[in-house]
Amino acid sequence: QVQLVESGGGLVQAGGSLRLSCVVSQRTFSSYPMGWFRQAPGKEREFVSAITWTGSITYYAASVKGRFTISRDNAKNTVYLQMNSLKPEDTAVYYCAAGSVRRTSSEYDYWGQGTQVTVSS
Repeated sequence: QVQLVESGGGLVQAGGSLRLSCVVSQRTFSSYPMGWFRQAPGKEREFVSAITWTGSITYYAASVKGRFTISRDNAKNTVYLQMNSLKPEDTAVYYCAAGSVRRTSSEYDYWGQGTQVTVSS
């Protein structure tokens, strides 16, 4: 069973930064493409970013491109999401997911429990 555990969420003022981490329990983590999604209250879960298993190719939603950076450290079984220039509209529960780089949540096989990010204006 693959387990994903996110951390790093919190409350930050607009313009601030946070770095989310997602640790994967599976030793074959390095073979998994990974993604980040988010879900705001009353809204559907939406794609944020994804990264191939080598880390050589990354994908971003238009709303976060240029502000967020996804990366991974396969030696630590960890994927990161560096979030800069945060806006109130970035407020959501952020989830990491394993198994794809597609923008559709159903393409992913495993999910973390989520971490709350709140950006105050």
